[in-house]
Amino acid sequence: MTEWTRLPDLASRAVGGGVVWANDELFAERENLITAAEPVYQTYTFGHKGQIYDGWETRRRREPGVDQAVIRLGLPGVVRGVVVDTAFFKGNYPPFAWVEACSADGYPSADELTDWETIVPRSPLQGDQKHFFDVSSERRFTHVCLTIDPDGGVARLRVHGSPVADPRLLVPGIDLAALENGATVVDCSNRFYSSPNNLIAPGQATLMGEGWETARRRDSGNDWVSLRLAAPGVVTIAELDTSHFKGNSPGWASVSGCDTRKDPDTWFDLLPRTRLQPDTRHRFVVPDAPEATHARLDIYPDGGMARLRLFGTLTAQGQQELHDRWAERS
Repeated sequence: MTEWTRLPDLASRAVGGGVVWANDELFAERENLITAAEPVYQTYTFGHKGQIYDGWETRRRREPGVDQAVIRLGLPGVVRGVVVDTAFFKGNYPPFAWVEACSADGYPSADELTDWETIVPRSPLQGDQKHFFDVSSERRFTHVCLTIDPDGGVARLRVHGSPVADPRLLVPGIDLAALENGATVVDCSNRFYSSPNNLIAPGQATLMGEGWETARRRDSGNDWVSLRLAAPGVVTIAELDTSHFKGNSPGWASVSGCDTRKDPDTWFDLLPRTRLQPDTRHRFVVPDAPEATHARLDIYPDGGMARLRLFGTLTAQGQQELHDRWAERS
């Protein structure tokens, strides 16, 4: 066992990782690659496509080529080692695999990623076995690509390393939209599948049902949620988390603010209409925002979102309001 296996798994679903693309997943879903738990297997469990495997499995190739899966790291950072685990894949494991990595700003789609660097060269694999590969690159990576040659199944991909944070997203303050800090949902356009209160609940959503999801729109409008912030403040970071929403996330979203102490009818941009990716925790810098007492999230045209976070600093009045609210009930 190598020392780097004690480092965090930067790709794990538990820290926000996601498999953003795979060219094939006919027999077993790509998302299994980054499940935090160890793979399991139960004999004679057959679905419509054959034996059910806890991993990623592609169909048998009948022409030259390779299969690939692209993973967005939940924690971008320096990779020290990679584990390719073929647990329980015995007659259907890929004979070879390699891993590439890249660094991208923002939230590109898989086909927009460039500047790939090979961090694990083409290497032979065995069935039902963990394979450990040292990585020597000192670059900060945000995505990795696993290539299997020519096809087959991989149970887990572990990408161990040291997180390197983006300093632009590190600011002091509190989540002004957090339910636990006193924020409340004022109204919303649709709550067909789940409550908008889920958007501002504590912690990360662990499955799709823990977010907010609307019915499918058949008109030209869009869905929205309005919030009263915990107290008056200035938003500096907006986090829009579509984790677990894969085929039903919004295509775009915007966030606006309002200071009802001055004018309850005037709204200003905190985050202009921005493209979103499925199953992704998006974080955006909000520069030079005015003070706000309320916020509104618009999603276009509909869909689901796991969490909305609006990090910022309280105004002097906001600090006093929170103190008074607490003192009156203590």
